[in-house]
Amino acid sequence: MASANKQHTPAAARRAKLEEARRQERARERRSRVITLTLGVLVVAGLVAGGGYLMNAADEQDKAEATAKTSPVNGEKSWDKLTQNHVEKTVAYPMNPPVGGDHNAVWMNCDGDVYTEAVPKENAVHSLEHGAVWVTYTSEAKPADIKKLNERVSSTPYSLMSPVEDQAAPLMLSAWGKQLTVKSATDARVAQFFTKYVQGPQTPEPGAACTGGIAK
Repeated sequence: MASANKQHTPAAARRAKLEEARRQERARERRSRVITLTLGVLVVAGLVAGGGYLMNAADEQDKAEATAKTSPVNGEKSWDKLTQNHVEKTVAYPMNPPVGGDHNAVWMNCDGDVYTEAVPKENAVHSLEHGAVWVTYTSEAKPADIKKLNERVSSTPYSLMSPVEDQAAPLMLSAWGKQLTVKSATDARVAQFFTKYVQGPQTPEPGAACTGGIAK
């Protein structure tokens, strides 16, 4: 009887309550460890998967750029054996806009420069000699196309843009010895032309300056 009473003393009740609290705390700690480990595994797995995705995406982009640089631009025109003499006179070029030939000794600035008025062709040709891409348009070009090409040129060193009202089509892209006509700024060949010919293999003077020339 005394033993039974002893089991129901306040001290025994406190011990039992304390043991229950400790049991619950141990259970919470176990759950916390399981959750932490699970989250850690998920994070690592996510990083591995995400890293793999990013690496694959970067590889795909590199492959796309390599293809753009090595593949011919569909529909482009090419000229070889272009002269490179410096002259002070106006030059009668056989193509419009010109893609090479004799030119002024000073280049048009082509560090992403957008000109809203016509520029001297002899100076622009010198920019092409330095590896620039020259985007030209007429008043028949759609404002949305002009805006999109403006944005591309503005963010691309070794490029320039200006109106050429007497060219054969509303939108044209030129590099040294290369020229492309497009109907829209969203034409995939625009990006390819920039990728391939901005400081591309056709450049007679790669690395030459695109600043310090004429800024009209």
